Amino acid sequence: MATTAELREFLRSRRARLSPADVNLPVRDERRRVQGLRREELALLAGVSVDYYTRLEQGRASNVSSQVLAAVAEALHLDPLERRHLFDLVRTASGPAVDLGSAERPRARPALRMMLDALDPVPAVLHGPCLDVVAINRMGKVLLDDFTAPDVGRNMLRWMFLNPKARQVYPDWATIAEQMVAILRVAAGQGMHDPYLGRLVDDLGSRSPEFARFWADYRVYQHTHGTKRMHHPHVGIMTLNYESLVPPTDPGMWLILYSAATGSPSEDKLKSLSEWAAS
Repeated sequence: MATTAELREFLRSRRARLSPADVNLPVRDERRRVQGLRREELALLAGVSVDYYTRLEQGRASNVSSQVLAAVAEALHLDPLERRHLFDLVRTASGPAVDLGSAERPRARPALRMMLDALDPVPAVLHGPCLDVVAINRMGKVLLDDFTAPDVGRNMLRWMFLNPKARQVYPDWATIAEQMVAILRVAAGQGMHDPYLGRLVDDLGSRSPEFARFWADYRVYQHTHGTKRMHHPHVGIMTLNYESLVPPTDPGMWLILYSAATGSPSEDKLKSLSEWAAS
């Protein structure tokens, strides 16, 4: 995946969502040919020349200072995650290309796998930066799907967009699917020139119009914590908490744990599901 193209897409998408009125600029020409801010307007807000900003957006600017990036981020009204994504894109675009195509895909250490099994009956999933499931415990399989089965596959994005079961598991499928694509966008900014990620995006983009639409929206998102509604045919819909943890010695890995609020109907349903699965 060409990081310069990622940088160009990201900056253009963020310019497009802002109008002159959003940043207190006068509109002198109502017949604007571009959506959102023009390059010269953004350059003015960031305090850089139009030529320099153009080269930055095209990935041709070298030795970009943190001060300039901070000014561009401020002009674009980026949130903290978007700001970090911008810095990642500029860093990888200006650095040497690193081809990860021959690198081994992420694997879980045996101790991590044993930990996931020990957590049962708490559903737990361990995935890599491209949302490849590298480990999942018994209740994780019950709650989501058996990602160790050949007919399911390891990648959560492929499952989300190509497997009909995903729409049954997630009553709010569109929201969760859009978040997953936005997580992959963050990985694209950090993944340098990983052909695996590029192939994944190309394949899903050609097979799923919904994935292509979410990818074109260029949202970025990070799994941290929150709630999700999940459905299982044995117990119906549950509202579950999720927590995302990063093992300190395994960068790029994310451990997702699911639980239900104490005393809630969802806690009873989760316990019932665990007992049903055990029997």
